[in-house]
Amino acid sequence: MSTVDEKLEPILAEVLRRNAGEAEFHQAVREVLESLGRVIAKHPDYADNALIERICEPERQIIFRVPWVDDKGRVQINRGFRVQFNSALGPYKGGVRFHPSVNLGIIKFLGFEQIFKNALTGLPIGGGKGGSDFNPRGRSDGEIMRFCQSFMTELHRHLGEHTDVPAGDIGVGAREIGYMFGQYKRLTNRYEAGVLTGKGLAYGGSRARREATGYGATYFVQRMLATKGIELEDKRVVVSGSGNVAIYTMEKILSFGGKVVACSDSGGYVVDESGIDLALVKEIKEVRRGRIAEYVRLKGNGTRYVEQGSIWEVACDIAMPSATQNELTGKDARTLVVNGVLAVGEGANMPSTPDAVRIFQGAGVLFAPGKAANAGGVATSALEMQQNASRDSWTFEQTEQRLAEIMGNIHDRCAETAEEYGASGDYVLGANIVGFVRVAEAMRALGVI
Repeated sequence: MSTVDEKLEPILAEVLRRNAGEAEFHQAVREVLESLGRVIAKHPDYADNALIERICEPERQIIFRVPWVDDKGRVQINRGFRVQFNSALGPYKGGVRFHPSVNLGIIKFLGFEQIFKNALTGLPIGGGKGGSDFNPRGRSDGEIMRFCQSFMTELHRHLGEHTDVPAGDIGVGAREIGYMFGQYKRLTNRYEAGVLTGKGLAYGGSRARREATGYGATYFVQRMLATKGIELEDKRVVVSGSGNVAIYTMEKILSFGGKVVACSDSGGYVVDESGIDLALVKEIKEVRRGRIAEYVRLKGNGTRYVEQGSIWEVACDIAMPSATQNELTGKDARTLVVNGVLAVGEGANMPSTPDAVRIFQGAGVLFAPGKAANAGGVATSALEMQQNASRDSWTFEQTEQRLAEIMGNIHDRCAETAEEYGASGDYVLGANIVGFVRVAEAMRALGVI
């Protein structure tokens, strides 16, 4: 069981004290600090000038009221957030999440993870995150537009292509990005294409951005399996979720010859032993914006739907948690191990609890942490920024080739670093150290700011 080095315990204690009640943020900080004992032992100077303490403290936290009018003419109030965590490597970069569970602690956990994820890409982007407790489910297009416009009316003053560049996340897709970009353009009187990523192709978006997180996670897992001489072909795969990340994880797995047998949403999960019909999932989720339970009614024989329950009870060779944080528990991990899982690739942000991670690593299961495995989305967002800056537009093939190269580099650097620090095969430790060292070097060069 990993523990925090005694030199770092006071830092963790101070984080817990100053950020009371923010469990997810505490979890994210603890996981990184557990990896840094070996770094401090080898490079004691990283403990100087409160460098680690500064990494754990956001540069700026913005909380604001979002008033909007629903279709019945009633005024609704939500709360908006943007945590600009660290800009040592470049402008703040990270998604915007619209979900009832959003609070400051959730946004800080996501922003903290984003610092290291973005550093792992090797691209010049800092870490940030934002969102609101607004629930887009069941809302009309008009209501969503009015909410997005109100949200951006406040947020726009903190953004810019050289300052902070948001993207989408849970509850924020191309529709929401479009409404926010339109309002930003109206308020600033500038066509600043690089201020948001995840845009539609008609107004500065990048090909392969929609697919990038799911594709990238699959590329990482493929590379990780290859280190053990294992291929994805004919492997039985379970993918939690049925949103953007899950859909394009499934698509890339199928292209490699894998067989996806289950996927889910917040209501439950569907099992199709003949292999999930991805076209049907896309129809339900991307066109109808419906529930995954409809899959059984539309597909028919050989399928089953389980309301609530745990998708991780479905036996598989590879598990790809791609829904939300802490969805895969220690109990789920034990079930997967008993059922013979070979590898786990996190498509979501921190979807496995600390107990689950320890169980996987203790059982010798290959484990790809989200900050490394799902970095393909933000990497392609940075490529979108690059295309916007040069007034260029790449082909799908160009962008996907660059994505595959980036994910391969991330995998290799994590693996090599873990081996260098005496923990061969520990991708969690490798990812944390690679990300930390890159950010720390930049911060030291910039002085105490």
